Amino acid sequence: MGRISISCLFPASWHFSISPAGCPRILNTHLRQIIVISILAAAVSLLYFSVVIIRNKYGRLSRDKKFQRYLARVTDIEATDTNNPNVNYGIVVDCGSSGSRIFVYCWPRHNGNPHDLLDIRQMRDKNRKPVVMKIKPGISEFATSPEKVSDYISPLLNFAAEHVPRAKHKETPLYILCTAGMRILPESQQSAILEDLLTDIPVHFDFLFSDSHAEVISGKQEGVYAWIGINFVLGRFEHIEDDDEAVVEVNIPGSESSEAILRKRTAGILDMGGVSTQIAYEVPKTVSFASSQQEEIAKNLLAEFNLGCDVHQTEHVYRVYVATFLGFGGNAARQRYEDRIFANTIQKNRLLGKQTGLIPDTPYLDPCLPLDIKDEIQQNGQTLYLRGTGDFDLCRETIQPFMNKTNETQTSLNGVYQPPIHFQNSEFYGFSEFYYCTEDVLRMGGDYNAATFTKAAKDYCATKWSILRERFDRGLYASHADLHRLKYQCFKSAWMFEVFHRGFSFPVNYKNLKTALQVYDKEVQWTLGAILYRTRFLPLRSVRFPGKSEAPAAAAVCHLPSCSEGALHLGRLVAERCTFSPIRVHRPIVS
Repeated sequence: MGRISISCLFPASWHFSISPAGCPRILNTHLRQIIVISILAAAVSLLYFSVVIIRNKYGRLSRDKKFQRYLARVTDIEATDTNNPNVNYGIVVDCGSSGSRIFVYCWPRHNGNPHDLLDIRQMRDKNRKPVVMKIKPGISEFATSPEKVSDYISPLLNFAAEHVPRAKHKETPLYILCTAGMRILPESQQSAILEDLLTDIPVHFDFLFSDSHAEVISGKQEGVYAWIGINFVLGRFEHIEDDDEAVVEVNIPGSESSEAILRKRTAGILDMGGVSTQIAYEVPKTVSFASSQQEEIAKNLLAEFNLGCDVHQTEHVYRVYVATFLGFGGNAARQRYEDRIFANTIQKNRLLGKQTGLIPDTPYLDPCLPLDIKDEIQQNGQTLYLRGTGDFDLCRETIQPFMNKTNETQTSLNGVYQPPIHFQNSEFYGFSEFYYCTEDVLRMGGDYNAATFTKAAKDYCATKWSILRERFDRGLYASHADLHRLKYQCFKSAWMFEVFHRGFSFPVNYKNLKTALQVYDKEVQWTLGAILYRTRFLPLRSVRFPGKSEAPAAAAVCHLPSCSEGALHLGRLVAERCTFSPIRVHRPIVS
């Protein structure tokens, strides 16, 4: 009588035998064999699914631990313990074009390990709300009356002074950083505004505020700060071994060793606003250039800096490419497009004796507007009437010349140099218009898929305006989507697609773009990156050593650069002075 023994694939406690003699005699031999095979199949299936479940459980547990580690830092909603003497504070004022905002940050005492960055987070008041305040108008409005700037900014500083413990004021660095609105002012007006701040603020406030703490930063500096902030929140500067973390090979800028090291892959950022578009990403490998001219241009766009507190340690040295393209934001692009339509149509009408667009009955047919929508362009007292045809593909074709691409290798928008991107091992986050275009109407924000996005955009463009209005009235779109968004969604979808794929040369099968408004449910400001970089020599004030009294951490933990070491060498970003100093970059050519 045959016997089947099952033991080799299972634990000893699972050992068992099946004998045909044990089966009821009423079953014939063929049926008994089917039953035995079925039992065997069920056992193997049970083993397989047990392995899968266990693997998924522990894999998910590992991912959850990592996620919770990052989430704990950025979603900490507890009120800041202002009675804790080991908590330090820092203040950044973002002086933008439409207003100024103050951000108060805090961090616990540094652990003394020069390989770790400060654990900086936003301060929260007793009601657990972020300590942030905004005032209007922008600081550039005081260009002709700089003596009033200190009074203008005092409410912000009073707000911060009320939240930062009084005993901490003298050791709390204050940075006043001015952006877009101030950049367009003449240098004399910029200097007058900054001089008023540097003169008056120390009289009324005890914050740590030196000459290098108030300045007009370039678009490139702002981009670097944004890149630092995003990657800090994502935990990409934590150089710990994590089996499931993506890594890249990096040639450390300025390192004496030519060997590449492995470290966490950082994320690139794409930010399309109303006026400009910006791209920033790490360039892990040493780059080569097609010509000496290209190399000279590249120096204006590549920033190398050390986030660590020891300038002789290269663990936190990064090489980042940053480029800002004015006129390539969503609204500015539409304006350029309309200007071209207006000029070309008027010229053709004059040459051919036509009346296209000059009366409502013979409108200009715009492929970049939703089907059958009516719109107008008004310039110099003339009106050009438009009617949408909702042709997404034709719209893309029409706006391609606005990319200003050249035939030169390694270039992007406007023919500007762009170092190679390792598309198979990279990750990008798309903010502002990248998110609005994918989410507000199309409802597909998050992981970007070109094919899915293109189909949705085509369908939207080809939908009659009356139907889109009906959907809008029924609340089917995002709560903050308005009629302006609906009207220009078709154009902006095509513009975003062309900028991303044609302008920046991302392949259409690129899978690692995430469009987002927030990271871990938090809006990450460039000011976070600014405070991280500018306080990198602070880890810091006191570190206890066994058997020794407290010593200044700047001397005990970090090797601070001397003034000579702090000079700008070969475009590398290091501290310019012995004081805490801003990132210095090459003179920008596109921002």
